[in-house]
Amino acid sequence: MNRPLEREVKLRYSKPDEAREAILKTGARLMRRRRLQQDSLLDTDDGTLNRQDSTLRVRVESEQATVTFKGPTISSTMKLREELETPVGDGPTVLRMLERIGFTIAFRYEKYREEFRSGDDVIVAIDETPIGTFVELEGSAQGIEAFTVQLGRAQSDYITETYYELFMQTGNADTTASPHMIFGSLT
Repeated sequence: MNRPLEREVKLRYSKPDEAREAILKTGARLMRRRRLQQDSLLDTDDGTLNRQDSTLRVRVESEQATVTFKGPTISSTMKLREELETPVGDGPTVLRMLERIGFTIAFRYEKYREEFRSGDDVIVAIDETPIGTFVELEGSAQGIEAFTVQLGRAQSDYITETYYELFMQTGNADTTASPHMIFGSLT
């Protein structure tokens, strides 16, 4: 059975405008305009998914919602893992349904995302988050490597941590104030 694999890296930028300018210089084409994404990561009370290095996410944005399962990370210079994703009609209702059957929200995070396409195999996203600006590259290994070079970056710039891991590393993760990475919650 073929598993659909997601391959991605993040690159840090100082500002969204700097990222956008670098992306547009490569000839990448705008796919989706900037919009707010609100993501909820779910787990069982005993942390079963976390122990398995897996993720269950419900993403809600203005025009759509998705439910995504991500399996354990596979050793690679890039983040590589199984990804199963499906659109849903009503994200908040699906989230409540999952809570009713025993899942709890372990972490919530928000980002403004704008997406571009480079060639046939690389999706490029500018993510504006409460902890900074990131460009996420998703596609084939060769496509990501080539686009990284077009951006004037190198493999040493790759960030493979999740937004949760990055949030915890920032020192802004004062969970007494807010255990989540949402706009307006960081001091």
